[in-house]
Amino acid sequence: MITAVDAYAEGEPGRVIVAGIADVPGKTMLEKKNYLETQRDDLRKMMLQEPRGYPALCCNIILPPTRPEADAGYVIMEHTEYPGMSGTNTICVATVLLETGMLPMHEPVTELVLEAPAGLIEVQAHCEGGKVRQVTFRNVPAFAVHLDATIEVPTIGKVVVDVAYGGMFYVIAEASQLGIRLEPELGRDIVRVSEMIRQAADDQLAAVHPEVDEFHGITISQLSGPAARDDAHLKNAVTVSTGNFDWDKPATWTGALDRSPCGTGTCAKMAVLHAKGELGLGEDFHHEGILGTIFTGRLESETKVGDYRAVVPTISGQAWITGFSNYVLDPSDPFPQGFTVGDIW
Repeated sequence: MITAVDAYAEGEPGRVIVAGIADVPGKTMLEKKNYLETQRDDLRKMMLQEPRGYPALCCNIILPPTRPEADAGYVIMEHTEYPGMSGTNTICVATVLLETGMLPMHEPVTELVLEAPAGLIEVQAHCEGGKVRQVTFRNVPAFAVHLDATIEVPTIGKVVVDVAYGGMFYVIAEASQLGIRLEPELGRDIVRVSEMIRQAADDQLAAVHPEVDEFHGITISQLSGPAARDDAHLKNAVTVSTGNFDWDKPATWTGALDRSPCGTGTCAKMAVLHAKGELGLGEDFHHEGILGTIFTGRLESETKVGDYRAVVPTISGQAWITGFSNYVLDPSDPFPQGFTVGDIW
């Protein structure tokens, strides 16, 4: 039996496994992530694919930390990868740990350190009446690897993009050059175009983390445009790939929109803006998502990652718990790893 708490952060669902998986092999959280990815990927599929999951869902496993300064560890599982870091998942994990009492809550501010595969994440949770009202976390350094690069996208043509790391590698393109509005009802078009751009960028532009070999390749895409809200600076639509891309099979150009403003995507966008001289240190950056929700980002300092100029970002947002569930696997179940069908996956 696997016990999980379902939550969502500013729109994006993040299931948190709190019991049933005591630990997995590995001396670091990165090694534990690697073990799950190579030896127990059936667990990810079982929890994220139907009948227990759905295309937009993410999942986290709470594990004992490997670093003495950390209060808890977690591994993030998404539909096509195990990212080193995720903003919405971090906010969901912190909220679940505190609101369920797995870690003690101190009002008005609880400070804790979480260990993600990408490194230690410092968290400040603003709490009131037993509820986490806001989570602010300090992310791993973000950095741009390509600025204003031109790629050739089949059926679309030339597209100017940026590529940056914010916890995974994002390709970022201005929606205006594609003639797309960032609106929920246009989700199908946003996803298809975004996935085509992501694949073309991954084919044509190198993206490798200089310190962690496991983090490589452009695995996620972001379209950027003007904000719809007066209190936001920009709006974005991030697409998470859900299939095996094949240029000859348009039906495989699929993904799911991040329903939130995307934490690591906001970090990647801020790294690009800083590299272009458009966002300074200490400035609040209000980033709107597809549902109109907002993450507030801020660049705290500059640093270096390998030869790249990098920035240390923070992200603030809120999560809400939506349910508590126990999941089981019947030995006679014909689909122990779940399944996907081409109508929505």
